[in-house]
Amino acid sequence: MAEVSAYAADVAAAASADLPWGRLSGCNILVTGATGLIGGCLVDVLMARPGRDYRVFAAGRNAARAQRRFARYAGDGGFCFVNYDVNEKPAFATDFHYIIHAAGGASPAAFASSPVEVMRANFNGTDNLLAYGMAHGLRRFLYVSSGEVYGQGDGGKPFAEGDSGYVDCATARACYPSAKRAAETLCASYAAEHGADVVIARPCHTYGPHFTEADNRVYAQFIRNVLRGEDIVMKSDGSQLRSWCYVADCACALLHILLKGGSGMAYNVADPSSCFSIRELAEAVAAMAGRKVLIELPPEAERRGYSAVTHAVFDTRRLESLGWRPAGRWQDKMRATIEEQRAATF
Repeated sequence: MAEVSAYAADVAAAASADLPWGRLSGCNILVTGATGLIGGCLVDVLMARPGRDYRVFAAGRNAARAQRRFARYAGDGGFCFVNYDVNEKPAFATDFHYIIHAAGGASPAAFASSPVEVMRANFNGTDNLLAYGMAHGLRRFLYVSSGEVYGQGDGGKPFAEGDSGYVDCATARACYPSAKRAAETLCASYAAEHGADVVIARPCHTYGPHFTEADNRVYAQFIRNVLRGEDIVMKSDGSQLRSWCYVADCACALLHILLKGGSGMAYNVADPSSCFSIRELAEAVAAMAGRKVLIELPPEAERRGYSAVTHAVFDTRRLESLGWRPAGRWQDKMRATIEEQRAATF
């Protein structure tokens, strides 16, 4: 019998969470961004649910990647991949009872090179899916936003859901937080004008396996470095303080929000025990692989895609009130991430 990976065990644990799963019975569930980090793990958790009697529709733009990522579900009647770009008007032949919208360009490289496309995908994609859902049996819409909506806070207290920090809107880098803010307002507007049942998740910096070679978020770069037998190269001094969350914990949180969250409410998603600087992250990943940490400042064109926020720590009491609690040490979850990514890559 093949040994179960730590990641697979974490997915199974999330799929066994104490939730009102019966609400999904007989339903069609659409997950957009399914070949991305969060969307892919959410599909894994939904498919791992014992005795499931719902259908999971995993939507993404890259059919070849989806075929590799979800090969284990081939032939399973409860799974269907949908080749879909959120920029396009949906032309599905299915009514979706639940839509979990996890698609939206989150690449710092795209923030610098394609800010117009980032804004269009995040706002227009949300509009397209809400409009389709309202015309095709939608019961609840979960919008996966981002902690970047908070902007730059006061550098002291954690962000609560009612906070709104500063974002310099007259910069191209604001394409991502501004589009996420606008999409959240669009969700609230659909609720007010059309009666849509909408809930919002605001994940912090999330890490986990099955990221792509093109993913240039810091944790992915660090893991890619050590898997290649290289030292970790940081593009700053690493002093930025962040809340972090393991992707299986994040997927479990999203299901708590979907099935137990209050209509119209937004919820921060972060592990309260995982607050550390980018430098600390780099040193931990390097130590796991016996490598060193180097600093190499990037060219100006690359720096334009970086966030100016130096302090992004989240208050998670609202999410915890739904019964969600992450367990375990982040170092062990990072090690599981590295090992799963190694198995998927080599």
